[in-house]
Amino acid sequence: MRVFNAWTAALLLLLAGLASQPAAAQTAAAPAGAASAPAGIGTEYSEKGADTCLGCHDEEADTTTFTTAAIFKTRHAHRGNKASPFGAGGLQCEACHGPGGRHATKGSDKKRSINSLKSNSFLPVAERNATCLQCHENRSRTGWHAAAHERGALACTDCHRLHVERDAVLTKADQAEVCYSCHKKQRADFHKASTHPVRFGLMRCSDCHSAHGSPSSAMLIKPTLNQTCYACHADKRGPLLWEHAPVSEDCSLCHSAHGSVRNALLNKSPPLLCQQCHSQAGHPSVARTGGSLPGGSAGAQIFLLAGSCTNCHSQVHGSNHPAGAKLMR
Repeated sequence: MRVFNAWTAALLLLLAGLASQPAAAQTAAAPAGAASAPAGIGTEYSEKGADTCLGCHDEEADTTTFTTAAIFKTRHAHRGNKASPFGAGGLQCEACHGPGGRHATKGSDKKRSINSLKSNSFLPVAERNATCLQCHENRSRTGWHAAAHERGALACTDCHRLHVERDAVLTKADQAEVCYSCHKKQRADFHKASTHPVRFGLMRCSDCHSAHGSPSSAMLIKPTLNQTCYACHADKRGPLLWEHAPVSEDCSLCHSAHGSVRNALLNKSPPLLCQQCHSQAGHPSVARTGGSLPGGSAGAQIFLLAGSCTNCHSQVHGSNHPAGAKLMR
């Protein structure tokens, strides 16, 4: 009985060792520091790294607009940067696209054997973004998971291009066109008569907005709209001896940030803009409406239509003059 138990125990140990060999082999096949592959992608890594990929995805064979070989013009392929995929000990292409052993096998289902990071990928947006966030979830991107773009199921590669020397969304002259692909109304606003100089390449959307998330409304780079405006319009910040209440409250009460058909990005033409808050009662003025114009000469009517509160109250944003209580000096 003791002999039988000994042989049985030895056989069980042998079977357990054989069963564990495939798992051990798979573990050994994955390079040190390899990220876990998304579901559906194999665990076999290619033996030659990027050389295996470039056997098919070279400049001549790749007919897409952005060739794969252009990755070597970007920071991702900088060998001197240890944090880059092509740095010392990096996984190269497989650092982002996942294990490519199955993908490189002849006859494999190419689309479902790799993380293409494209919009037609079989992987959900969250898994595609997780590949980028494993390295880039820092600084301005810490708020991504609470931002409108993430809630809208926007993938990193919907805006960014990885295999190009200059990513358009990071270039001042081209960034707006990337944003316009979704924000159609803002495209129209920036082509109005009075705008911020975005269409001239002198400003970009990210000068005011944080695309990766922000605790403020409209994903502004500052906690409030006024603080964002003051980053450029410091002369309106104050403190001022005589303040105009709407100015210190909210710039958008009078101005339309993306563009307007009126001067100075105003929401309405003065004096109609001013008369939203300031009644003409007790003041030598009339409401600028068709029914309130006096029946005087044509010249008088033209004067009234062209007149503006700022003809007298020129310091409309506030005044530091001792006699500037009426914002007239």
